[in-house]
Amino acid sequence: MLPHQIELLAPARDADIGIEAVNHGADAVYIGGPAFGARASAANDIADIARLVDHAHRFNARIFVTINTILADNELEPARRQIQQLYDAGVDALIVQDMGLLELDLPPIQLHASTQCDIRTPDKARFLQDAGFSQIVLARELDLKQIAAVRAALRPDTVLEFFVHGALCVAYSGQCYISHAHTGRSANRGDCSQACRLPYQVLDMEGRVVAHDKHVLSMKDNNQSANLEALVDAGIRSFKIEGRYKDMGYVKNITAHYRTLLDALIERRPEFARSSSGRTTFAFTPDPNQNFNREFTDYFVTGRRDDIGAFDTPKNPGLPVGHVKKLGDKWVELETDDPATVLNNGDGLCYYTLQKDLAGLAINRAEKVGEGVWRVFPKDPMTSFRDLRAGTAVNRNRDMNWMRMLDKPSSARRIGVWMRLDETADGLALTLTDEDGFTAAAEATQPREPAKDADRALASLHEHLGKLGATHFESRGIALELTQPWFVPASVLNGLRRDAVAALETARAEAWVRPPRAAAVEPPVAYPEDTLSYLANVFNHKARDFYARHGVKLIAAAYESHEEEGEVSLMITKHCVRYSLSLCPKQAKGVTGVQGTVRAAPLALVNGSEKLTLRFDCKPCEMHVMGKLKPAVARQAVPLTFYKTRP
Repeated sequence: MLPHQIELLAPARDADIGIEAVNHGADAVYIGGPAFGARASAANDIADIARLVDHAHRFNARIFVTINTILADNELEPARRQIQQLYDAGVDALIVQDMGLLELDLPPIQLHASTQCDIRTPDKARFLQDAGFSQIVLARELDLKQIAAVRAALRPDTVLEFFVHGALCVAYSGQCYISHAHTGRSANRGDCSQACRLPYQVLDMEGRVVAHDKHVLSMKDNNQSANLEALVDAGIRSFKIEGRYKDMGYVKNITAHYRTLLDALIERRPEFARSSSGRTTFAFTPDPNQNFNREFTDYFVTGRRDDIGAFDTPKNPGLPVGHVKKLGDKWVELETDDPATVLNNGDGLCYYTLQKDLAGLAINRAEKVGEGVWRVFPKDPMTSFRDLRAGTAVNRNRDMNWMRMLDKPSSARRIGVWMRLDETADGLALTLTDEDGFTAAAEATQPREPAKDADRALASLHEHLGKLGATHFESRGIALELTQPWFVPASVLNGLRRDAVAALETARAEAWVRPPRAAAVEPPVAYPEDTLSYLANVFNHKARDFYARHGVKLIAAAYESHEEEGEVSLMITKHCVRYSLSLCPKQAKGVTGVQGTVRAAPLALVNGSEKLTLRFDCKPCEMHVMGKLKPAVARQAVPLTFYKTRP
């Protein structure tokens, strides 16, 4: 990818979703392979990935495969074999967390540093660049100034990638161990139990309740729609959509949304260009609000905000649709905010109870009973809807009409071609030149017969040559280099067009060049630190060798090795519960009467029998969620020893 090119990077749970991501404008797609991806339930076999690769490369789009878990020693060789198979299938790059992979005999496939590598500083980014990574996924928590500082530290050919949409991990990626400590399921191994989405009692150190049953570690969803140009100017070139667990409708809609925004940006800023080929048109107007979301935030990109959390519910609150007019024994009568709103059988509605819990109501049958008035019959009995009463505001979080629309073909992606028809000694030749400069031609032997109706003959030539609808091409112009209008049978023109298109497809496929693997700097550059704690996620001896080769003197094993038996940071996050609850000492500065009385004292989170301690590091403005390994998890055998006695 060249420094002026902009990449829209979409997720895919499977190859079919990946193909639709390409069709809806993605310049690249990331997908899980058969194993070792950070979404354990989104694995795909090699044949399916090869099918996706073939489709993507038609448009010069790229396919990245996630090998972004930390690996045990006995997984390194299976991972190496899988990488060779992916390389043979034509995959363009790997997204990697475990540095042990760099110590293996890998094929020359491009490497991208996963967000799981926790890349927050220019020094860390520069080290990974110098170790052989071509593309670097920055931490979601960085602001524009920090992104620009990283960009300034790197070579121009190193690509910076940034998440612009989707669910947010509250922790710095790769720095959350709550799931492993409590359940043995490691987020760094692709199996997070999502403790961050649970409700907690927040207590101060005297045991007083600060917040009751709030999802204080649950973030709203990321949406950088308003910040794309600022991110481009800060140095981001790859714009990544989260969602390898998401369905087809989500990927179609969100990819189309960002394709539309980035195309408009490129139109305004001609110094930038797309990194793949073709122009995409949509049969719908993209709308991120129509997909599951926890409401939206731009997180820390434009500075710290106090409304980044989805504290009331981790569910989808949907969009306002109206209010309850009256209730019956089997139905709810709703008045819609917009009289044009249509409610459908199968729609999902929701409302907040008096305790601010989000309650769902699925429509079994919807009947219009007046202008802007609907009577809906829920699937569940009316007695199950707590606090539902006249005047209750109602949202819609599933619109069946929208979902049915996205179940159908909803986009077309076409590569522009210019067509030229020439005379030859014994017939005609059709030459195609596409927007990337590739050229192919086909010839047909055909006696030339003057047309009886010149205008009709010329119209027929344009019509039949321009019929590219079933292909990946669209005509941008047809030049008829003829001495006079000739009569040419439609069958001859159609065959000529088909042969020329096939030749152009072949020329494009043969010209595909695999993105090069970046060479590591020799001799190996020094890692920015000479000591690594469990936070470095070193889970195999090859990873340890990698860091030792780069000058690290003391290397602790990953948390998953169970060497950390006491209370440690189970999560490090830029999100601050004290700040979100207006208890931050910095917020209190300048407020009359509270000077010096508000301190960053620890808080406790309690969910059932689980208790976590929140400690606040105010200088870097970070929060540590403290806890320890459960005895049942600690007893699980994890044979990994770097030192005979622990340093």
